Amino acid sequence: MKLGQHAATFYGVISILLWSTMVGLIRNVSENFGPVGGAALVYTTGTIVLMVVIGLPKISLYPKRYLFWGSLLFISYEICFVLALGLANNRQQAIELGMVNYLWPSFTIALAVFFNRQRFTVLLSIGLVLAFSGLLWVISGDQPISFDAIINNIKSNPLCYLLAFIGAILWSFYSNVTKRISGGHNGMVLFFMMTSLGLWGLYLFEEPTVFNVTFNSVSLLILASIATGGANALWTLAVIKGNVAFLGTLSYFTPVISTAFSSILLSTALTLGFWQGVLMVTIGSITCYIATRQYSNKKHIN
Repeated sequence: MKLGQHAATFYGVISILLWSTMVGLIRNVSENFGPVGGAALVYTTGTIVLMVVIGLPKISLYPKRYLFWGSLLFISYEICFVLALGLANNRQQAIELGMVNYLWPSFTIALAVFFNRQRFTVLLSIGLVLAFSGLLWVISGDQPISFDAIINNIKSNPLCYLLAFIGAILWSFYSNVTKRISGGHNGMVLFFMMTSLGLWGLYLFEEPTVFNVTFNSVSLLILASIATGGANALWTLAVIKGNVAFLGTLSYFTPVISTAFSSILLSTALTLGFWQGVLMVTIGSITCYIATRQYSNKKHIN
């Protein structure tokens, strides 16, 4: 049976929901299996999920540039992302780091403007400033927003904030570069496999971690693996057959959906100020999107 557009679009919606659970699920797994060991288990099981859904990768067909840059950017991003969540001081900070990660939509659009040699418009600048201001609002914590409050919060765990920020930049490059050099191929299974191997390599140099193996911890591990691998598999189908414009617009609301899921999964109450920052990041991303659409429409008319 051929996959229709509506069904493919529905798969895309499911993939966005699955992605939105990743911060909460990966943090839970890291608490039971360690930051590195937990991440390695998630991506190993996620690789199996992708193999079942997508199949084995046909590496010989992939362009060499795609194999190098695609794998480098994807693996680097994933390791930065999961380690930032796993090494967070507490669950509240893990959710904050998730928001740092969600700067990638704005970064992706700004980078696309650069690659496409478009004009850097005022509206795009406003969107970027709004998204970044929202992030600062989130990082300031429960205190009134100030430079000192933000610096003190970052100083409490500078490595994690740096990893999350670098991850957002890496994913924006991955989103722009791989589209141009992939030749229509999807290397997700290979990238997941290599990510899991990289994480197991890091695990060998880590101090031994005692795995907390219980029904609850294994269940969370399986859910995290399905969310991680399944989201990528379903998104691939959705992009090929579904309504990409609708899914692209919906994806800009991921910070809000992700924060809601994270708050529930991590049993963490979030302040009004935190939610205000989340909305600012989301609106900033949407503003960036509108700015590029307006430019494209004007260029098409001219």
